Amino acid sequence: QVQLVESGGGLVQPGGSLRLSCAASGSIFRLYTMAWHRQAPGKQRELVAAISSGGTTNSADSVKGRFTISRDNAKNTVYLQMNSLKPEDTAVYYCSARRGVIGPYNYWGQGTQVTVSS
Repeated sequence: QVQLVESGGGLVQPGGSLRLSCAASGSIFRLYTMAWHRQAPGKQRELVAAISSGGTTNSADSVKGRFTISRDNAKNTVYLQMNSLKPEDTAVYYCSARRGVIGPYNYWGQGTQVTVSS
């Protein structure tokens, strides 16, 4: 069982930056693929970025060059550095985890709100 707790959301002006953190319980965090998803009002949840246990990353085209996912296995934490934020990045951001590189994400955090507005 993995428990995920996100932090770092908030209100930021367009062009600003935020860093989200997700702290995971469990001693085998290093074996999990970790990801950030987001869901805006009236829209489906979408994958923002993911990082495998080996450190391979991928991200949505809409955030490439602006968002960076990283992990610190010693701290059981995954991060999402978000730069050059746009109003369309406004959403609830969820941390998620799964064993291996394929299949559904089995574990989810409670979400943290990110609002980009002037």
